[in-house]
Amino acid sequence: MKTSLFLAVFVFAFLHSPLRAENWPHWRGPFMNGSTMETDLPTTFSSTEKVVWSLDLPGASAAVPIVWENRVFLTVVDESKSELLAWCVDRADGKTLWKHVVGKGDRKDDRSNYAAPSPVTDGETVVYFFGNGPLLAFDHEGKEIWKKDMQKEFGEFAFGWTFSSSPLIHDGKLYFQLLQRDVEANGFGKPTGNESFIVAFDLRTGRQLWKQDRPSKAVMESREAFTSPVVHVHNGITELLVVGGDCLTGHDPASGKELWRWGTWNPDREPFWRLVPSPVSGGGVILACAPKKNPVYALKAGGQGVLDDSALAWVSSSKEVSSDVPTPLFYEGRFYILNGGRHTLNCVEPETGKVIYSQNLDRYVDKKAKFEASPTGADGKIYFMNHLGHVFVVKAGDKFELLHDTAMGDRNERYVRSSISAAQGNLFVRTDSKLYCIGD
Repeated sequence: MKTSLFLAVFVFAFLHSPLRAENWPHWRGPFMNGSTMETDLPTTFSSTEKVVWSLDLPGASAAVPIVWENRVFLTVVDESKSELLAWCVDRADGKTLWKHVVGKGDRKDDRSNYAAPSPVTDGETVVYFFGNGPLLAFDHEGKEIWKKDMQKEFGEFAFGWTFSSSPLIHDGKLYFQLLQRDVEANGFGKPTGNESFIVAFDLRTGRQLWKQDRPSKAVMESREAFTSPVVHVHNGITELLVVGGDCLTGHDPASGKELWRWGTWNPDREPFWRLVPSPVSGGGVILACAPKKNPVYALKAGGQGVLDDSALAWVSSSKEVSSDVPTPLFYEGRFYILNGGRHTLNCVEPETGKVIYSQNLDRYVDKKAKFEASPTGADGKIYFMNHLGHVFVVKAGDKFELLHDTAMGDRNERYVRSSISAAQGNLFVRTDSKLYCIGD
């Protein structure tokens, strides 16, 4: 009798709970490619419908909400006080669990601010980085474990724009990349000799484990990368992918040693090709998006040494298949490449580069608003939004089908850049002024 009752309760709970509940530990999700196996997510919603809760934010940020079970971690700038905040709220109701002022400052340009990098967590430790140098680790209760000032430790950042790169956690290590100009940029950095490198720290203690130089033949602004490192696994081999400075490289996560390098997209050394989209892998290839209306390059995974163009699987030929800012999504065997400047979503076959569809979105939204937030794949759908906070929901697959679109931003939104997180049955939509938790 007890066994029958237990089985009945178990079956009832199974049938009345989400089929798959995932966390969102990294700015590109649990697989670092923009996708999740999360199911039972809302298709239709608005700023007033299916809102579980909303949170007023004291400043804009491109940082993605990071979700682990009942906690949501946010990198925030309080614009009125010029303060940088490490913030944690309850996923159930949006109430603040803890919040720390971890630095001062706001921005050095009118496009972004110091709170643009996203936090990252492994379920026990959460790490925040801010673009003027603070790097801090907390436990999930908000107790500070360790902190560093990356500019005091490694020198003033040499960037013309406000620096942003999100840290990465893998196998007990915290990875951080700094790809910058070798000479000063608008008065920032040393006159000469600024280093570009990748560095790994012990996640629990903050102790530096290794530092790997990342040389580049790029010049001026083309040495600047606002990309973030990701982990890639191919044929059982794990690599750390880094893109910027006119090249894409693969590294040994244990030592930082460079395993391979490809970089032929800028043979004439155009000096103003700063890079924003991070690398993404899937279907046996690794994508690198050349900036400013230039092609997307698909490198065959598994290379060694210095690679030439024979290592390329394909190069996009259409002007539509390009991405200056959004990082592409790999989901259910397809790449989804969002051309933010031309307002076009492209569905691309990984092995060949064949464009399955290329859909312009101007008919649905203000033609002046760019798309710079990266697309998210979850529950058979693609979620993304533009600068005005206008959210699109598209059916995943080989035919474009718009399922829903809605304006989540208010009339003052200008530069909404945060990607949508999907976790624990909810969508987390961050505009310049609010964080929405959306759910059925």
